[in-house]
Amino acid sequence: MSASRVIGVDLGGTKISSGLVERDGTVSARRERVTPAASQEVLLAALAGEVEALLDAGPAALGIAIPSRFDRHTGLAVGSVNVPLADVDVAGLLRSRFGLPVGVENDANAAALAEWRLGAGRGSTDLVMLTLGTGVGGGLVIGGRLYRGWAELGHMVVVAGGPPCFGNCSGHGHLEAVASGQAVDRLAGTELGGGATAQDLIDAARAGDGRAVELLAGVGRLLGAGIGSLVNIFDPDVVVLGGGFGTSAGELVLATARDAARAEALAPAAERVRIVGAELGAGAGLIGAGLVGFEALDGER
Repeated sequence: MSASRVIGVDLGGTKISSGLVERDGTVSARRERVTPAASQEVLLAALAGEVEALLDAGPAALGIAIPSRFDRHTGLAVGSVNVPLADVDVAGLLRSRFGLPVGVENDANAAALAEWRLGAGRGSTDLVMLTLGTGVGGGLVIGGRLYRGWAELGHMVVVAGGPPCFGNCSGHGHLEAVASGQAVDRLAGTELGGGATAQDLIDAARAGDGRAVELLAGVGRLLGAGIGSLVNIFDPDVVVLGGGFGTSAGELVLATARDAARAEALAPAAERVRIVGAELGAGAGLIGAGLVGFEALDGER
């Protein structure tokens, strides 16, 4: 068993990424599979299977990032929007099965932790992280400490009475409803025809399709409106945008998001805040899961 290596698992609404994570964030033996969403039991079995597949490497702990809201008093994952997990002690189940220290954290919180310690937020004391993936997750570092609460930043309203949100969310006009991978899948299907995805729209924009560029810029403007509000609330040093869709779209979305955010944010924060892509890319959640595992190993959780 190596105290310098843990298993990290990043459970997303679309895929599960796992691997062996070192203390410096290096990932080896990386694995990826589609997220099974038939039931909570099937999903938990898949999660355990990813751990099982990496056990021979002798990890010292497990770190799990899941897109769920936690009751910090009980440790239960009390609800999730895009996966079938509710009222379950994920850490307790894995600890009993594998006999290792286990840390479990919201996936966007884990990504924020990784970008703050090892990525685009190094050296900052206040950070906002938005992960644009299947949904939109949010993580915060406030006064040099990771905020462990819900931070469901993707469910802030940016378009009153706007499009319906996804999964188990009954709201309308949330950031997730207009700036997530699912939202842009919906946009791509309308524009390019049935079966088109967000990646198809991104590919069309990169190939010079003016309409695709315009649509993604529109997503960026709505994203920027949300970022401007977050800047006005938290006055962060840096806002980091990651997640699978966010990383893939890059400046096609980020450029107009910056302009819109600066138009909405109050001075002097509007001028000094950095709004950047995730330095660790779509792997921030997996690296963050590993860091959460080290926290469990070191008794910090």
